[in-house]
Amino acid sequence: MASPHADPWPADESALVAGACAGDRDACRKLVRRYERAVFSQLRGVLTPSGRAGVVEDLAQETFLRAFRALPRYTSDGRAKFSTWLLTIATRLALNELRRRPGATMTLDSVEHWASDDSDPSRDAPLVGRAIESAVQALSPPLRAAFMLRELHGFEYTEIAEALGVDLGTVKSRLSRARARLREALGGEP
Repeated sequence: MASPHADPWPADESALVAGACAGDRDACRKLVRRYERAVFSQLRGVLTPSGRAGVVEDLAQETFLRAFRALPRYTSDGRAKFSTWLLTIATRLALNELRRRPGATMTLDSVEHWASDDSDPSRDAPLVGRAIESAVQALSPPLRAAFMLRELHGFEYTEIAEALGVDLGTVKSRLSRARARLREALGGEP
């Protein structure tokens, strides 16, 4: 089974990257269209709750600008898939933005307990979704970034380590802590 962040159009991926590297504006536009949703999603997720639309849009543009400027280095390296490389740029920009704005994250205390024994699951589905989103937003930026790369984009642990510039043990630790905090925040066993 393909991973969620696998390129849906792998046949022409290298041609688009080569075209963009050669200055082909159409290839650049196609790459942006192909990956803009994933980039926006990752930026919003890491920056939340400080992820105001303007900041997310600015960082998405910066992500693509940096990627296109650095394409020759990417193509000569060839170690990571283009999507992995691009989301690495987005994640690092988001984490840098958070470092510039300390105190922009929520605490787990701000997440409300949403489960009750007599609740109707179909009626509570939107509430459950909001509770999960709030719990993820309440994670610290390093935990949230690792969690989103793994669960939203399907990155392997080694890809997360490369994207975040940390070792594999740190990735495992962050994911374990993120999952434990989410379980706790959502009323599960610690």
